[in-house]
Amino acid sequence: MSAINAYFENMAKVLEKVQTTQSEALEQGAKMMCEATMNGKNIFAFGCSHAGLLALELYYRTGGMATINPVRAPGLCLDVDPATMTSQIERLPEYGKVIVDGNPIGEGDVVIVHSVSGRNTVTVDFALRCKEKGAKVIALTNMEYSSGVSSRHPSGKRLYEVADLTLDNCGCPGDGSLEIAGVPEKVGPTSTAVGAAMLNAMMSRAVELVTEAGGVAPIFMSANVDGGDAHNKAMLAKYKDHIFYMGH
Repeated sequence: MSAINAYFENMAKVLEKVQTTQSEALEQGAKMMCEATMNGKNIFAFGCSHAGLLALELYYRTGGMATINPVRAPGLCLDVDPATMTSQIERLPEYGKVIVDGNPIGEGDVVIVHSVSGRNTVTVDFALRCKEKGAKVIALTNMEYSSGVSSRHPSGKRLYEVADLTLDNCGCPGDGSLEIAGVPEKVGPTSTAVGAAMLNAMMSRAVELVTEAGGVAPIFMSANVDGGDAHNKAMLAKYKDHIFYMGH
């Protein structure tokens, strides 16, 4: 079997395991997002380095909720050279608190925090500070991986140990999913693709719940379909008090 087919088989197995084992947790997360939306609260998403790609996936997104805000911080968005700096920066003590305090995260808000290992200082500090400010934290992590490593945070806790709700991406420790003969390292990470599927599923269910509760969910259309620009402009204007990525 070629690596192409093997990778797709691995992905299918992981997604099946996620659907089997994580549906209840995803339902709980969707309810938290629905509650925040119906109560006029805010939704944020954060991650360091590649984990932060899912925060970018969720915002200003066709078919996504206009009110999901990415939390971006200098040095943690794969925007520095050398790239190895990101690994050092996400271990800095207190930086996570600084990031939270630089964003309008508060009581009743929901914050999605993605970290595959869940062990680094910035991620744990970020989650703890969010909770201190009264926000609810949904962690997306790899439970097998995270439970098998020690925390780098002074408290000794990992992300899943401080979150209000934990979603398990059901991937492999280290994230590589595929062994290739003659290659000592595993290849083919699954966390980004699987994590995006999980969070989009949770977001979609949140939209469904908002609608069932009599609300109107703020959804973006593609700007490349007729009427898309006008629709999105209206969304940005209507929900401007809950959107923090427009530079105002």
